[in-house]
Amino acid sequence: MSTVNHLLHRSSPLSNSFYALRHGQSLANVARIISSDPAISTVEHGLSHVGKEQAKLAGETFASDYLKSASQHCQGVAIFTSDFRRARETASLFADELRKKEITLYNEDVVLETRLRERFFGELNGGPDTRYQDVWDIDVKDPNHNEFGVESANSVLERTTNLINELDAMLCHSMSEDIPLMWKCVVVAHGDVLQILQTAFLKHEDASRHRSLNQLETATIRELRLDG
Repeated sequence: MSTVNHLLHRSSPLSNSFYALRHGQSLANVARIISSDPAISTVEHGLSHVGKEQAKLAGETFASDYLKSASQHCQGVAIFTSDFRRARETASLFADELRKKEITLYNEDVVLETRLRERFFGELNGGPDTRYQDVWDIDVKDPNHNEFGVESANSVLERTTNLINELDAMLCHSMSEDIPLMWKCVVVAHGDVLQILQTAFLKHEDASRHRSLNQLETATIRELRLDG
């Protein structure tokens, strides 16, 4: 069986610290619809007014915590985001709060990353968000399933864990030899994507248990710690 969680067999710990930030409340959340088609979601379904305020508060809180505890031990904050509109807007507002505190940003801006896109929900896209549960019920039994034309949970696990390994290596390469300080890396993405990524850091072999974890609410940030 091929490896889908690429964090399982690392030969060394991650050199940088990673955080998951779910996008703020979106217009799709308000309408209670599934928005997972890149052709639509990169353009439509941005943040609601509430979502914008949530994103600002998340950035303000993170900046305050960073200055209290990490500023002497880090190069700065690296922000990578899904290119869906709701995630881009969240990342931008979050970054603005860090800039206000003169916190260094990797590449001086947020970085778009398509591997952080929402899981594609196939024929359920555009329909009521109550249909998520139909997919999740099958995920538990078979994380490789493509029922309703959805992207499998294990496909999300594979693409996101590959990304984490690549980001860690890239950020290490950017470290100064004289002062090898780590980055705090914030990945801005979506509910299912971040639930699944959390299973990777817990060293689950597959994504079947992603709904058993504490749910990330909108604009919630959570540190991702690699077990073991």
